[in-house]
Amino acid sequence: MFAGAAPELQERRDRLRQLVTELAQAGVTLLQYRNKVGSDVEVIEDLRVIRQALTRLEKRNMTLILNDRLSLVAATGCNGVHVGQDDWPPRDARSLLGPQAIVGVSTHNDDQVCRADLQPVDYIAIGPVSGTASKADTSPVIGLAGVERARALTSKPLVAIGGITLEDATTLYGAGADSLAVIAAIFAPGRRAGDVARQFLAIHRAARPSR
Repeated sequence: MFAGAAPELQERRDRLRQLVTELAQAGVTLLQYRNKVGSDVEVIEDLRVIRQALTRLEKRNMTLILNDRLSLVAATGCNGVHVGQDDWPPRDARSLLGPQAIVGVSTHNDDQVCRADLQPVDYIAIGPVSGTASKADTSPVIGLAGVERARALTSKPLVAIGGITLEDATTLYGAGADSLAVIAAIFAPGRRAGDVARQFLAIHRAARPSR
């Protein structure tokens, strides 16, 4: 029987709780949880911590997307799933989760964008825009031109992904991205995650004032 979490585990949960609190207070309304190496138990516990943090802030309506772990969407109370090219086919994810769930898919080239456009997905992610350290198995960098081509190939909401910085944001919106997925930029050394998120959101509002 355990009297409580191990110190390192408790510290991890505290950091996660603080991060989610900062992002929610900054105005972030959609959060994707991605954990490729943790166990199902760890994923479920992390999402419990996230939901608790949002409940304390009365931010229960934040949209939570689970990366890849389709079987855990319901158990973690997430609103949907994001799948990659080597994960569940989007059509299967839609069939299992139902019409109300959010289903997104990553793409890395024009052909994948065209195929995703025919799938029952709510948004298409395109990238990597730049080199990224958050994934070990990245596809070739597509740059700004890749985002522009993707925009011409689909009318679905388009999310730019991969190595995105604050300096890239305005040009990516100009290239047709509806949203930006960021990881490393949020954890910039010496910066608070909430402050960086506020800057990204300010750029978004300026670029997409009606959204």
